[in-house]
Amino acid sequence: QVQLVESGGGSVQAGGSLRLSCIASGNIFIIETMGWYRQAPGKQRELVATASRGGSTNYADSVKGRFTIARDVYRHTVDLQMNSVKPEDTGVYYCNADGLKTYRSVHVFDGANPYWGQGTQVTVSS
Repeated sequence: QVQLVESGGGSVQAGGSLRLSCIASGNIFIIETMGWYRQAPGKQRELVATASRGGSTNYADSVKGRFTIARDVYRHTVDLQMNSVKPEDTGVYYCNADGLKTYRSVHVFDGANPYWGQGTQVTVSS
């Protein structure tokens, strides 16, 4: 069973920093893209940042210059360094994996993509 587990969420004052971590586990052969999404109350889930296994990164305009995504392709981990946080950064942050393939014996399979973590709450107070 593939599982994504987030950690590092919590409460922080505006202007502060927070670091989120995600670990994907299971019989994982490869993951094309890992990243972070967030959802505020009453809002739809939105992209925060993604990183491909080739090293390309993509950030939402609202977090550019403040957040940094870092991925270890071989360990199947992805971190989100959040600096200069704002109250509008508040929400539940979800780790995401897409283009994930699993293995068993000599076989490689497409996973049931996309995969999501359980979410971790980030609250930024003013």
